[in-house]
Amino acid sequence: MKILVIGGTGLTGRLVTKKLANLGHQVIIGSPSHGVDLMTGEGLSQALENTEIVIDLSNSSSPEEENAIHFFQTAGKNLVKAERTANIRHHLVLSIVGTDDALEIGYLRAKKYQEDNIKNSGIPYTIIRSTQFYEHTDAIIAIQGQGDEVFVSKIDYQPIALEDVTDYIVQFALEEPKNGTVEIAGPTRANMDDFVAKYVEISGKPIKVVSDEDSKYMHLIVPKSLLVPAEAYCAGKVHFEDWALNTAVI
Repeated sequence: MKILVIGGTGLTGRLVTKKLANLGHQVIIGSPSHGVDLMTGEGLSQALENTEIVIDLSNSSSPEEENAIHFFQTAGKNLVKAERTANIRHHLVLSIVGTDDALEIGYLRAKKYQEDNIKNSGIPYTIIRSTQFYEHTDAIIAIQGQGDEVFVSKIDYQPIALEDVTDYIVQFALEEPKNGTVEIAGPTRANMDDFVAKYVEISGKPIKVVSDEDSKYMHLIVPKSLLVPAEAYCAGKVHFEDWALNTAVI
């Protein structure tokens, strides 16, 4: 089966592309470096020729509101137009748990536009909303750290391994379109500071985790339960401690 992976050169995209290829599918990578530009539409028609499934893992070059909204509006318009012409039978897009609940955050408004664009396109679709990845832990430490301390909120957190995200993307892409949204999350829910403290302990990083009540994630103040599923979800198999033991570095 021929499958176009938009954003196939990114962290998630590379893993999805590899897994699909290992399953015997013909995978086309949709990125400017491979001759496919969502912003101009260049290369889309050729990439979609005889393609059955599109997996959209695209992202804006910046999370800033103006940049993100411009990207998802322009890219979404070009992609839907080309997919209608190509009679794509399934469009899957990766989004974020909590998108509906904090539309005051510009990036989430942009992601909501991306979701709504495909919902209203008439193309059979599946939206996967994922929680944050285990692999974001080092970024939390880097952004929220000050000297030998890192200040981490006690907001609810239920991250998932990128390995599990990849598996779910491939699984749902190869199934019939849901024409709806599914949510995925890790197997364990706790406070964010607990996850970071466990990671620091396992990795042996010479920093102290300071619990904070400010409800901050990266640079954003978010509702306490924004980053975790509110209803039914598909759980990942990889536990955080196992991931940390295998990947944490000082």
